[in-house]
Amino acid sequence: MSARPNFEAKANAVRGFQKTDRQLVGHVPTIAITPVADGRTGAYEGNAAGTWKIAEKVYDLISNNVRLPDGTPVRVVVAPEIVYGARTGALAQKYYTEQGVGANIWVSRSWSYSDELMSAAMGIGSSEWIQAAYGLNQTDRPGAVWLKAFTAAMDEKKRPIFCIYSPDLENDQEPFSDYVSTRLLRFARCAAAALEMRGKNYLSVGSVSMGIIGSDVRRNMMLDYLGMGSVSVDMVAVKGRMDRGLYDHEELEKAVAFMKKFKMDFGAGKRPQSNDDLLRDCCKMTLIVRDLMVGNPRLADPAVGKAQGFKADVEFAQGNNAIAAGTQGQRQWTDLHPNFDLTESVLNSSFDWNGFRAPYIVATENDSKNGIGMLIANLLTGGMPQLFADIRTNWTPESIKAATGVNVSKIIPRGIIDKRNSGAGALDYAIDLPGLAKKSCAGNAACVWNTIRKDAKLQQKLIADSIKGTEYMAAILEYFPGDGLSSHYRTPGGIPMTSYRFNAVGEKLTCSVVEGETVELPAKVADHISRVTNSTWPESYWMPRGMTSFEYMSKIGPNHDANSFGLIGADMITLCAMLRIPVDMHNIDAADIFRPTMWDRF
Repeated sequence: MSARPNFEAKANAVRGFQKTDRQLVGHVPTIAITPVADGRTGAYEGNAAGTWKIAEKVYDLISNNVRLPDGTPVRVVVAPEIVYGARTGALAQKYYTEQGVGANIWVSRSWSYSDELMSAAMGIGSSEWIQAAYGLNQTDRPGAVWLKAFTAAMDEKKRPIFCIYSPDLENDQEPFSDYVSTRLLRFARCAAAALEMRGKNYLSVGSVSMGIIGSDVRRNMMLDYLGMGSVSVDMVAVKGRMDRGLYDHEELEKAVAFMKKFKMDFGAGKRPQSNDDLLRDCCKMTLIVRDLMVGNPRLADPAVGKAQGFKADVEFAQGNNAIAAGTQGQRQWTDLHPNFDLTESVLNSSFDWNGFRAPYIVATENDSKNGIGMLIANLLTGGMPQLFADIRTNWTPESIKAATGVNVSKIIPRGIIDKRNSGAGALDYAIDLPGLAKKSCAGNAACVWNTIRKDAKLQQKLIADSIKGTEYMAAILEYFPGDGLSSHYRTPGGIPMTSYRFNAVGEKLTCSVVEGETVELPAKVADHISRVTNSTWPESYWMPRGMTSFEYMSKIGPNHDANSFGLIGADMITLCAMLRIPVDMHNIDAADIFRPTMWDRF
């Protein structure tokens, strides 16, 4: 029995800001490895060493390669002993519960008793645990035979399980084949993403923007599919903090100085504010949205408050443990105040005045369905910044030739989508981020991001090149009477990039995911498209793989999508399967689709 708490001491304690190891509060996603074997005397002893060797290889593979966006390694724990019967299964279940396990990978190189072996533990753990099983494909050690028997038992119990089985014979004395390691890592990345979302919040700053249905935050949908809560604050909360000075004034000065490193075009004619006041307000809004998301201990410090001229408040310092957010902006706010383009572009990027860091996820116009996608893609890639975009215009080679006289049919035979937004695009998309890594990652976004995360020189180059490639431009007052500063850049061509969108259909959620690449258009063409659309906004030209831009434009859901450098379609399909989200459109090769065996039964 646990010791009785001292309730009197708790009642008399003065509350404060409790610091945690990570910015977001929550248990680090934990994946278990459960080795199994035939329990018969002789058979067990003959397989024990080899079974542990496989478990060790799985442990090292995941531990060395799967990271959360803030760089935290995923936790991996291993069963206390090989599971070969009901009691050893129960011991593993007890240990995993104590460790906060959320996903489990069974591994075996031999026959094991399948359903009879596992029935007492029912797959070891809660039905919410995400399950996979790997069986060695080797003639004299029928781990694959056990695998099929076990996944059949799980199917009958309606317990989704991912089956990992090499198409070629294996030698357990050698490293895993690319096929096996790819599937083990895909499962681990997706499981970690699903677990990291649970218990966190989506922060809705404001409400619905300009009647856009995507910014109707569906609370029950986030809870039912993602295990996330949601918090709403009125836009007046931002204004109130600005008016009361409830932000770190020292950090504001640091932010303003940093933003002056960018090229700035404050516009011509009479503007609502001076240039300096506009930049300072945009930086204040950035600090405040971040503080609303994750909190700020300095806001709870009376000494800081006294020195800076605000009243310290523990409650306001807490934030909302928001793993993602959205800002309504238009119209009620932007009719009077600067837009959130600078806020969103900086927070969504991998750096700010404090240096290289994990991106925050902030959806433009509070499009929470796009925010869900950005969050998921960010988690799957281990922290790659995500690009929020309008699906602005479908340009065919014919329409470009008619408008400019330039024949681009060899460059874009399937046409392009002009992915332009109001200036909220992550600044990392001003450069060739995968090219910066200088490593053969073959479109693997997690590989690219891990390479950059480990190298401080690459991080500094990323920041310097992004600043050099971006210009902040004054808002068009016709649309934004309160002014604003929009990031403008042109994404380089030839970069693998995945586009995706989560759609609400009644009470259900679906996903569209299409891989393609960015396109480098001739300057005359790109300049024309920019001039006739909006030259103050960031532009990314993208061509889908295996379909025309018109097909994409016709079949994608709303007016926004989100995008990630790298090819992450297969990972997104696997994660959607874990979350029971149907995929309504994709262009991923059948060989790369990895779903639970139960899908095959239907």
